Amino acid sequence: MSRSAKTGQLQVRVSEDQKAAIQRAAARAGMDMSTYVLSRVLSAPAERFSKLVRAVPANERYALAELNSFLSSLTTGELREAVASGPGIRLSEYRSNYVAAMVELVCAQRGVEVPGWVGSVPALPVPVFGSSLQSVRLHLLMHSPAPFRRRNLFVDASVGDQV
Repeated sequence: MSRSAKTGQLQVRVSEDQKAAIQRAAARAGMDMSTYVLSRVLSAPAERFSKLVRAVPANERYALAELNSFLSSLTTGELREAVASGPGIRLSEYRSNYVAAMVELVCAQRGVEVPGWVGSVPALPVPVFGSSLQSVRLHLLMHSPAPFRRRNLFVDASVGDQV
């Protein structure tokens, strides 16, 4: 759960019994009521996905590798939850396509419907290769996963792979 500054307030009407039950549950979890309710309402996988994507511009290679590990570790339900609403940040064309391709690939691998935001990311206008070596390009053209190829990204390793 993010520790960002809390600048807003939300009021929820509950009965005295409901309030007492929430207080007891929060105490058992070792949390105050606000933290407890937020932890139950906001998706931890979605928050982690968004946080990892926000880190991509600052440290692209590391952040994409971390995103890869995270996506690979999710259960089907967690994956659906994590990627449902998108990354929550505007990225460069290249980075948007890379993240969208990763999400599309892992969704296909797990049999999860690809979220709509992935389809709204337009493919790169020119090919981008994962290596500057001309001798490797044919290999990349043939072995890049389909979601990456459709986006004009030609890479050797993809979600779940380690290099």
